[in-house]
Amino acid sequence: MPSEPLTTPSAWQRLWPWVLGLWLLDLAIKYWVSGQFIYAERFNVLPIFDLTLVHNTGAAFSFLAGQGGWQRWFFSFVGLAVGVWLVRWLRQTPVSQRVLAYSLAALLAGALGNLTERMLNGYVVDYLLFYWPPYYFPAFNLADMLIFLGASGMLVDMWLDAKGTSK
Repeated sequence: MPSEPLTTPSAWQRLWPWVLGLWLLDLAIKYWVSGQFIYAERFNVLPIFDLTLVHNTGAAFSFLAGQGGWQRWFFSFVGLAVGVWLVRWLRQTPVSQRVLAYSLAALLAGALGNLTERMLNGYVVDYLLFYWPPYYFPAFNLADMLIFLGASGMLVDMWLDAKGTSK
């Protein structure tokens, strides 16, 4: 009997439950915050950190917010295209490339979290507010952190790859 060739599993095969879990966690936190807070209300957690509820109709740092609504569909289209591209990339990435695989999975979970909110509500719920008076960082959410961590991980992967030590 001829033996079947062994195939290396793709990152997608191993990480889709992780992507799904982070996506659902992001949406659950946004749902909880939306039910617990009045818009712009702040709850102080630490001297430099508050929980809050704000709606971001734009992109990162409210880019293009308040532009009449067209940006909802523009950013939804971009988010959908990026999501499809990331799934394809994850399907082509061997699970052995851990840094790249987890980075892509984090990016995908974050993109899906913000895409879902934007398509359903026309805005993204942001709830984490860090500051050092008089300086305030724009409010953000778990999906934004996942996108940042995923992009940072990709930079680390490129650096490791350039050194010949990527895993």
